Amino acid sequence: MPERSRRPGADRDGADRGQLSLSAVEGAVGVLLVLGALASFFAGVPAPADERAALDATASDAATVLSGENPRHAGATRLAEVARSPDAFERERDALRRRVAAVLPENVLFEVRTPHGTVGFDPPDDVAVGVATVPTRYGDVTIRVWYA
Repeated sequence: MPERSRRPGADRDGADRGQLSLSAVEGAVGVLLVLGALASFFAGVPAPADERAALDATASDAATVLSGENPRHAGATRLAEVARSPDAFERERDALRRRVAAVLPENVLFEVRTPHGTVGFDPPDDVAVGVATVPTRYGDVTIRVWYA
């Protein structure tokens, strides 16, 4: 039996098959990518499980920024400088208060405890407080934050 010639798009028994255009497939994939990106923007980042976790993250972020800053006078970092001695703490107290206030969001109050004194505010008893501690050569510096 002689072999029949096949037309493009026909399968073995000669029936026509539909073929998707490559540009249509590319367009569909592009639309899905764009919709996926838009959905991720609209969904946003989930809120922290509780207020305390968000405050701990805020305190940790502030501690990271402050522990990486150069000292104004002496010491390895700004936090090591204020922990160095009572005189250094007194000299840097106001500058530290201004810098911590600048680093934190406006709706967050703070307290910074050093071996030689405290800067900031006393937290109320009935609020969630986030805490981060930075060890320095001269002692630990603890940053406590809470929502105003």
